[in-house]
Amino acid sequence: MKKPITLLLILVAGALFSVAPHSLHAQTAVPAYSIDAIRYATVPNFPLAGLIPGAPADQKIDLAMVMWLIRGGGRTILFDSGFHRQKFIDQFHVTDFLSPDKAVQKAGVDPASVTDIIISHAHWDHMGGIDLFPAATIWIQKAEYEYYTGAAWQAGGRHGGIETEDVQELVRRNIAGKVREVDGDDKEILPGIRAYTGARHTFASQYIRVEGQPAFVLASDNCYLYENLKSHRAGATFLPADAPGNIAAQRRMIELAGSADRVVPGHDAEQFKHFPTVGHVAHIR
Repeated sequence: MKKPITLLLILVAGALFSVAPHSLHAQTAVPAYSIDAIRYATVPNFPLAGLIPGAPADQKIDLAMVMWLIRGGGRTILFDSGFHRQKFIDQFHVTDFLSPDKAVQKAGVDPASVTDIIISHAHWDHMGGIDLFPAATIWIQKAEYEYYTGAAWQAGGRHGGIETEDVQELVRRNIAGKVREVDGDDKEILPGIRAYTGARHTFASQYIRVEGQPAFVLASDNCYLYENLKSHRAGATFLPADAPGNIAAQRRMIELAGSADRVVPGHDAEQFKHFPTVGHVAHIR
C-alpha cells in the first residue's frame, strides 16, 4: 500500500508545482500606475548655460520645479519631494511657490497618504520636502546615502547643493526604519518600477522607469531638458569627467522608454504643454 500512497503524493506535489508559477505571477503583477507631474514653483531667469553646456551666456530660462506622482497597487508614490526652506525661496527669487505638501493636494492626494518617496538625488530641491510626508518610506541609492551622510563632509568631499538639514532628516528617517537603500543599477524598487544609475548628476543619482502601456522614464536632473536629449549634451554632473556617462545615460533612457517623447526631464516646463494639464498638474499617463 505504501507505493500507491507515495505515487499519489508525487502527483499532488507535481500539480502544485505546475500551479505555483501562475500564483507567483499573480502576486507580483504590475499595477496599472498613473503618472502625474506636479509643478510647485518656478525659478525665473536661470542661466541656460547651467543646464546645457555651450548655450549663450546671456540666455535665460524659467525653471519648472517639479515632483512626479505615481499611483497604483495601493501605493501613492512621489518621485522626488521638492523643497520648502525659505532661504532657497529667497536666494533663487522663486515665484508661484506652493509647498510640496500643498502641491500634492492639487492632484487630490492627502500628504499623509503618501506611502513612498523615491529620491533621484540629494540636492536641496529634490530631497528637501521629505519631512512634509512623515508616513512615507524613502528610497535612495545606497551609495548616495553613504556618501552624503559621510565622505561628502570630510576633507576633499563634495557637497554642493546639499542641505545639511535635509541630510539630518534623512538620517532620522533611517533610524526610524523608514529608509530603503537601492543597491546599484537596474534594480526593482516596487513592482514595475526600476531604478537606473550612471548619469552621475550627483555622486550616485538615479532615474526610474515606470512599466506600463506605454512605459515612461522619469529622468529628474539626470536629464534637465528635452533639449539635452535632442542635442546630446550633458547637464551638470558630479565631476566634469562624468559628462560622457551622462550622455550615454540619456541614450539609455530613450531605449528604456521606447521613445524620446516618453522620457520626462527634470526641469522642463514643456512637459506641462506636452501632456494634458490642469492647473499645476500634468497627466502623463
